[in-house]
Amino acid sequence: MEKITKPTNGYLALVLSLVLLGVAIYLFTLAPEMPVIVVPGILCAATTIFIWKGLMIIQPNHARVLNFFGKYVGSVKENGMFFVNPLYATIKISQRASNLATPTLKVNDKMGNPIEIGAVIVWQISDTYKAAYEVSDYASYIKTQSEAALRNLATSFAYDNIEDETATITLREGGQKVNELLEKELNERLSTSGISILEARISHLAYAQEIAGAMLQRQQATAIVAARYKIVEGAVGMVEMALEHLSKKNIVELDEDKKATMVSNLMVVLCGERGAQPVLNTGTLHQ
Repeated sequence: MEKITKPTNGYLALVLSLVLLGVAIYLFTLAPEMPVIVVPGILCAATTIFIWKGLMIIQPNHARVLNFFGKYVGSVKENGMFFVNPLYATIKISQRASNLATPTLKVNDKMGNPIEIGAVIVWQISDTYKAAYEVSDYASYIKTQSEAALRNLATSFAYDNIEDETATITLREGGQKVNELLEKELNERLSTSGISILEARISHLAYAQEIAGAMLQRQQATAIVAARYKIVEGAVGMVEMALEHLSKKNIVELDEDKKATMVSNLMVVLCGERGAQPVLNTGTLHQ
């Protein structure tokens, strides 16, 4: 468990060391005449060195983990100059936010399709004790666990609704929800190492190269079918409206054969990809 420690002010210790250093120099200058003061001079010089060894400067958003002969003493998170026991072993830890761009991973989605996926993760150390002692190398741990979490996310959902029409969340259309799930899983995986995930976003998502062409054709075909459906649906409504208005206003009387011919012509005009070429009939409808 992390324990915050506030050590002694380093400026006071620095002033004291400079005073002792001045005393030591003065005593050494008097040593030729008074040999007896050599020992006090040596003690003052040794004390000065001892104090200097205990001085440490902590930059903003940095911390020091203190260890005394294998026992955790505490963590210093304040910035400035401090004095600690010179016998303490210290570990420098940065608490600045850092970015991790995972390599592009090739995995299978929920439906078994090979896809390529990558993410950008913003992380920060929140517990210095766990980061220093719970894992051997927290930077390597973050990288490995991030790739594992990304693989797990990719295999849990389909790439899009074409493969799984009942899916409520897909990797391509999930957007913020997919990012939130990735962030949640990363926080769970990295909680033992004292790492907090500030943000996690999918940065790359695509079908693998070997099926990309086929999937693109499938998406295009699906889009064409959907567009055709809308066109036919609208054309049927327009034909129905035309027949209804002709019948109400008694503009022309149409038997079943004429209605069928009119419907056929209107559907060709409305649903055709190109403009219809008019044909003038100078005889009867059946000639």
